[in-house]
Amino acid sequence: MAAPVSLCHIACCANRAGGGAVAWGCCGLVAFGSCHDVVLYDPAVRRAVAALRGHTGRVNCVRWVRRRDRASETALISGGSDKQLILWEWKDTLVKSIPLKGHTEAVFAVDAVYQSDEPDLNLLIASAASDSTVRIWSRHGSEAKCIEILQFGNGFVMDVCLSFLPGSDVPILACGGDDCKISLFVQQNGQFQKTLILPGHEDWIRGIEWAVCGEDLFIASCAQDCLIRIWKVCTKLKKPPETEDDSIKLKENVFTVKDGDISYAVSLESVLAGHENWVYAVHWQPSFSKDGSMKQPMRILSASMDKTVIIWEPDKESGVWLEQASVRVGEVGGNTLGFFDCQFSPDGSMIIAHAFHGALHLWKQSTVNKKEWTPEVVISGHFNSVEDVKWDPEGEFIISVGFDQTTRLFAPWKRKEEMEVTWHEIARPQVHGYDLRCLAMIGRFEFVSGADEKVLRVFRAPRNFIENFSNITGIPMEKLCSHSSELPEGATVPALGLSNKAVFEGDMAVQPDEDEESFNTISNQYPEIYFQPLILTEPPPEDHLLQNTLWPEIQKLYGHGYEIFCVACNSSNTVIASACKASKKEHAAIILWSTTSWKKLQSLSFHNLTVTQLAFSPDDSFLLAVSRDRNWSLWRKQDSSESGPIFTCCAYTDKNTAVHSRIIWSCDWTPDSKYFITGSRDKKVIIWGQCDLSVITEGNELDSIKPCSTVLDAGDSVTAVSISRVLTPDGRYIVAVGLENGKIILYTWKQSGKEPTLADWTTTVEIDNSQSHALAVKRLCWRHHAGRAGHNDENSSKWLQLASCGADHCVKIFNVNRSAL
Repeated sequence: MAAPVSLCHIACCANRAGGGAVAWGCCGLVAFGSCHDVVLYDPAVRRAVAALRGHTGRVNCVRWVRRRDRASETALISGGSDKQLILWEWKDTLVKSIPLKGHTEAVFAVDAVYQSDEPDLNLLIASAASDSTVRIWSRHGSEAKCIEILQFGNGFVMDVCLSFLPGSDVPILACGGDDCKISLFVQQNGQFQKTLILPGHEDWIRGIEWAVCGEDLFIASCAQDCLIRIWKVCTKLKKPPETEDDSIKLKENVFTVKDGDISYAVSLESVLAGHENWVYAVHWQPSFSKDGSMKQPMRILSASMDKTVIIWEPDKESGVWLEQASVRVGEVGGNTLGFFDCQFSPDGSMIIAHAFHGALHLWKQSTVNKKEWTPEVVISGHFNSVEDVKWDPEGEFIISVGFDQTTRLFAPWKRKEEMEVTWHEIARPQVHGYDLRCLAMIGRFEFVSGADEKVLRVFRAPRNFIENFSNITGIPMEKLCSHSSELPEGATVPALGLSNKAVFEGDMAVQPDEDEESFNTISNQYPEIYFQPLILTEPPPEDHLLQNTLWPEIQKLYGHGYEIFCVACNSSNTVIASACKASKKEHAAIILWSTTSWKKLQSLSFHNLTVTQLAFSPDDSFLLAVSRDRNWSLWRKQDSSESGPIFTCCAYTDKNTAVHSRIIWSCDWTPDSKYFITGSRDKKVIIWGQCDLSVITEGNELDSIKPCSTVLDAGDSVTAVSISRVLTPDGRYIVAVGLENGKIILYTWKQSGKEPTLADWTTTVEIDNSQSHALAVKRLCWRHHAGRAGHNDENSSKWLQLASCGADHCVKIFNVNRSAL
């Protein structure tokens, strides 16, 4: 039997923890810290293949454990704000994790090397934390212990790197930190001794990395003084003292290792100046095996806060290091800063960079012109808690909003030649100045979103988006939109504004010729319109998402007195209901708006505290509200007047009839509009009914709506509930419940007799820990039809899809096999 639930897509991005949160291994996988997880992403198949869960705090640094022979790695080490390191090792598919505890503050840098070619033998690990120490760990077999602590007084070490002295097996450790000097430690008699200090940088050192090149050892370091320094360590031969000559030589720092009585000389090879801001990371291109020996390419990659990533290599004739191919990345507009980190792919043909807001950028070297690097499709997602996610009514894409102040749209990418469908972020309709809290779809290409402000904003897709959506998903344009000619081309945000302004075809300015003197005017240096329409056949890269995929804002809805908290739209897309944060009854009123005139239809006052979620019944005859005051209220639609439908309160719970004893976080309806479900912080899930209009006569609704199910104890605070629009093959309702600890559980329920019994509930699937969320589940949303988006399996489909979002910055889509439930 196939597994009833599988993870179809995960959208996330790297933690904003400075350099070191991203690592690209020889095995081809990119590992990065995302909230509390270490995510493994495979650029070849363009999807996340695994998430390693073990940390209880933010993951700050990730390193693959390099093998000396450059074979595929079998181990990965990560350090986090939970003050621990975790060593992840796998044999075949089984992952074993060994925690290393000892640091008293957050861990920020880690490195590890095998002490011999046999991978199962000793592993040497160095880690730096904000407790001003560097700890050295050793792993024999399955146990790891701390063998030494290097104290740095009240200074901080920003980066550590391990290697071996040229032609020996003596480990050497380099540490760079806030004293602007590189400290070299060499292991002698089992202890690391401080052997040399390399001064030179004039500000905090942010990154260091060793490279072995034949008989020599190189170290590259970068700092906040915008410079990169390269040092060379080589064996010093004993020479007779030379006669003094007047030639200018670089000063050599010499140190001797006791074991073999060998002297080593360290000299400055080069200083690279090209960045205009702090340089956060510097990395060598990985060495590769050629003709039986290891070759180290002389190429360096650096990432800086000046928004650029630069590749450096020495000039063929003169040997002087030059800026070879500067990948100048245009993150124009948007609230962006520079790059935290960068990595070469194992063969050096691709580079990945980790931007300030956590987004990953990937570039590939073009095969024809080696100087040209082009952006590639890469994983993306929110960099803060994701608060709400919704499927579009046709089930072809999802939209999510979060506290990172963005609204993102994800859709399946259908490629002609491949069967595999992968999901990608294809638009960022709203980049806001307030944390976004909720959204509701109004039909297919229109949505309303609420943020920590008093207004609701309504957005409609521009023509450029619909054309690109058609290209990427393979849905023909005729099916999507009949009147695309009137639509604006795109949207742009004015310099000091928050509202996305529509851009029409005639608005796009013709670029003046270079030789015209008009460039000197201020208006030309800062164009009014940043939007440039692009015709896409594949998902857009990050710098395009930042400014070219906005949707025009078509309406603002004013009326609430405090920050918007929840919003819902009815099935016929005629009425929007919204509510805001409230601590008094007059602020807790629900406002109904018309989607045709955008006028306020009605204000529904009942609750005393914030209304946490609103839900219209699928047949549009009821509106349900649940609140922080631990009660729910049910509003019934009366015969509509001229201005629109009028809702009256027909049932509610109060102090005497309430079953929930804590805040009710979430609610939903069954597809037949007969029952509704509530989920609360008191761990209870209850189904209420029946709401048939035929059964309920005017006046006796209050008595006829009561719990139809026994109280289901979910085991932890319930933060999200959702009922599938499609039933199981034997006619049971499918209920998804999301908990505060990140778990998602699927139940089925069907009323059997007059009295509710516990047997009506069945727990079908508890989604595996590593697949569910690491922190609270914020919203669950089922796709409205059977089938999987991007696959043409609607008719006979056994598949359902469930979208979820959580406080762990993730948006996930699960494939659920309903015949296996």
